[in-house]
Amino acid sequence: MSDAGQSHEKLVEAFRESMRHVAATVYAVTTSEGGRRYGILATAVSSLSFEPPSLLVCINRTASLHDPLERAERFCVNVLGLGNRDVAEHFMRPDADRFAVGDWLEAEDTPVLRTAQSSLICRAVHRHEFGTHTIFIGELLAAKHRQDATPLTYFDRNYIDISEAPKGSAHKV
Repeated sequence: MSDAGQSHEKLVEAFRESMRHVAATVYAVTTSEGGRRYGILATAVSSLSFEPPSLLVCINRTASLHDPLERAERFCVNVLGLGNRDVAEHFMRPDADRFAVGDWLEAEDTPVLRTAQSSLICRAVHRHEFGTHTIFIGELLAAKHRQDATPLTYFDRNYIDISEAPKGSAHKV
């Protein structure tokens, strides 16, 4: 690579640009604390293990969800489907009541989106700080999945529909 020795600023910008071109499923990560609901959109979510069933979620320490999630016993990773774009757009509004849009219920003391492609309720078992983020590891307590849903996917600052894309391309939605 000829760009070795880049300045920190150039390296960060090259990293951002690279990550913008990685298609990612959109998740609404939620928790409750003291009767109040918290949630943000995230793309840094990954399965971790099948034994025990677990996943990891990376949350910026400046995010509104971070501190409540830091104290939470449980959280939910709602895998958004194409039909949940309204929820995603509403979650992006900083001063909005994020739960005013969508069909939400409480399960295992955490907000779950009824119409999500999948909902994965986890018990928080480990937290690890790295850089600007905290990595939360959750052990699965409950899960539901809808067979008829296509994930809401984010790519290059746009939502795309991967279900109808010919091989090698995608369509903005």
